[in-house]
Amino acid sequence: MELKKLVKISDYEWEIPPKGEMRVPGRIIASRELIEEMDEKVYEQVSNVACLPGIVKASLAMPDAHWGYGFPIGGVAAFDPEEGGIISVGGVGYDISCGVRTLRTGLTREEVLPKLEDLIEELFATVPSGVGSEGEIRLSPQKLDEVLVGGARWAVEKGYGEPEDLEYIGERGCLPGADPSCVSLEAKKRQHRQVGTLGSGNHYLEVQYVAEIYDRRIAEAFGLEEDDVVITIHCGSRALGHQIATDYLQVLARAARKYGIPIREKELVCAPIRSPEGEKYFKAMACGVNCALANRQVITHLVRQVVHDFFKTARVTLLYDVSHNTCKVEWHEVNGKRKKLYVHRKGATRAWGPGRPELPERYRPVGQPVIIGGSMGTASYILCGTAEGEEKAFGSACHGAGRTMSRHQALKLFRADRLVEELRKRGIIVRGKSKRGLAEEAPEAYKDVTRVIEATCRAGLTRKVAKLRPLGCIKG
Repeated sequence: MELKKLVKISDYEWEIPPKGEMRVPGRIIASRELIEEMDEKVYEQVSNVACLPGIVKASLAMPDAHWGYGFPIGGVAAFDPEEGGIISVGGVGYDISCGVRTLRTGLTREEVLPKLEDLIEELFATVPSGVGSEGEIRLSPQKLDEVLVGGARWAVEKGYGEPEDLEYIGERGCLPGADPSCVSLEAKKRQHRQVGTLGSGNHYLEVQYVAEIYDRRIAEAFGLEEDDVVITIHCGSRALGHQIATDYLQVLARAARKYGIPIREKELVCAPIRSPEGEKYFKAMACGVNCALANRQVITHLVRQVVHDFFKTARVTLLYDVSHNTCKVEWHEVNGKRKKLYVHRKGATRAWGPGRPELPERYRPVGQPVIIGGSMGTASYILCGTAEGEEKAFGSACHGAGRTMSRHQALKLFRADRLVEELRKRGIIVRGKSKRGLAEEAPEAYKDVTRVIEATCRAGLTRKVAKLRPLGCIKG
């Protein structure tokens, strides 16, 4: 991206001044180097989102931003229903509530290393992964409705987890407002046996250890110490979320024409929040969120069983669960007034600062854990939300490293067997369902996550708490 198009606010904040039909400025939060590496499409998409009705403050892009459908991946925008604000499929994405959950094990690296190879093999055998992967839970469309309303609460009630888990999941494990009647039968059929599965693409299950602590006070609140072993799960709503997005692209395309909303890119189709179409999409999207929360909860149950089989003293507890691709109703201050907004985060993580009542009591004094996954074989990070981030970006942060090349490009450049061998030499065990999937997810296909984290923290959106290093990684 050309820097000359932007106005520098600080070393880590850059503005696209309003022009043409833009209702608010664009704001890109990144270092100079990260912006120069971004494709021009990010500039275009941030500007397009700034033209949508009811948008407040700014159209935002996080440091890991890259081209997406409609919104950039790494895009954040909030809309005021009182000002004709809209809701957009492009602002949520296809993998509704794709997110990351980190589990503490109560084990140290020294305890796990002698059994690591067998542990990874058993996790790979137990947690279904890969394209079209299916689990043991079979749900008719009618039974699936209970999942779409109940989310992780449904899973816990069915014995997949512990009641205390819910305290450490956004919305206490269930997003209100879900209505299964707004989800197509086709979407429900596609989800028939996919609850409790990882899926493919950039989804993973990773055994990690705490390599470095940056803020001991916050790390203590999060229950983390150096050399602790944690397990991170990254997945979403699987086929159901994809089908909801596919269905509502058509619904909202008709709505945009009906309400006379000019659309600058076809995936930006939208409807007023307070319209039958907008309300129906929100209810369906909430079903997708709850499906993803249930999915990660069932996987958590499977992981617990495996870990306890290997380590009788293990105590697997939930650190936190954060979602990326969502639209959530939140209260924020805009021009000195407290307003209820519909905040779209597409490839961006919610990052509340200290004192938010939505947070678990344990974390309220310090802020929300923000879990940022790196690319396969690289570091991941635990961050903490800040009050400054709430003011600058509606309490949002990056969600990962961000791709620098397409999956097609990666396939041309990398070989799965060579990648697996190189990682093994570094002490990282990788298991994958397909060679294609592994090649597509080569670490070199992504930005340097450390640079992304540095920009996120220096901009004031988060604070660094801990660095995680991988011991073993399971891919779809």
